Amino acid sequence: MNEDAVIHIVDDDRAVREGLGFMLSSLGLGIQTHGSAMDLLDRLDDAVIGCILADVRMPGMTGLELLDELNRRGCALPVIIITAHADVPMAVRAIQSGALDFFEKPVNGMALVERINEALKTARASAGDAQKKAQIAERIASLTSREMDVARAVMDGRQNKQIAADLGISPKTVEIHRHNLMAKMEATTTADLVRQLVTADWPQD
Repeated sequence: MNEDAVIHIVDDDRAVREGLGFMLSSLGLGIQTHGSAMDLLDRLDDAVIGCILADVRMPGMTGLELLDELNRRGCALPVIIITAHADVPMAVRAIQSGALDFFEKPVNGMALVERINEALKTARASAGDAQKKAQIAERIASLTSREMDVARAVMDGRQNKQIAADLGISPKTVEIHRHNLMAKMEATTTADLVRQLVTADWPQD
C-alpha cells in the first residue's frame, strides 16, 4: 500500500540518514534523504503522498524551524521529529507546531514504522479530501450566476415555486436551471448536491 509513498529523512548525520533509509526501504517504502532542512525544502514535492522524519538539531534551520516553515507553506505532509537531545519543552513545542510524534534516538524501529504507517494513512485521507474538494470547486466554477442563485436557494430548502417567486422567473425556467445545475455538479439527488456544496464550504461568507 506504500509503493507510491515517499518518506523524507532529514538529518545532518549521514550515518543516521543511511541507517533509517535502509531500515525503511527494506519495508518497501520510497526514501529520499536530505542533509539539511533547506535541502528538503528545495526538493520537496508535497503533492506526493509521504511523511517527513526530521532531526531537531541541524546546522542552519533546525527541525522546529522547519516545522514552522512547512506550516507557513501550507504543507500537509505529516512530520515526525527525531532527536538525540529530547526534553519535555522541546516535545511540547514540536507537537504544538503540528508534529505528529516525537522520537528519541536510538529509535525503536517497530514503533517508528507503526507511526509512519499511521502517518501515511492520514496523508492519504487528507489528499483524498483535498482532491474531492478541488473537483467540487471546479464544478462550482462552471455554474452560471443564475445556477448559483438556484443552488443557494436549494441549500436554503426552497422548492421550485418558491425559488421562481424569489428570483422573478417562471417555475419552468427554475426547472431548467436546476437540471443544468445537477448535471454540472454530477449530482444524482438533491441530497448529493447539498453534500457536495457543504463539503466545499459553499457558499462562502
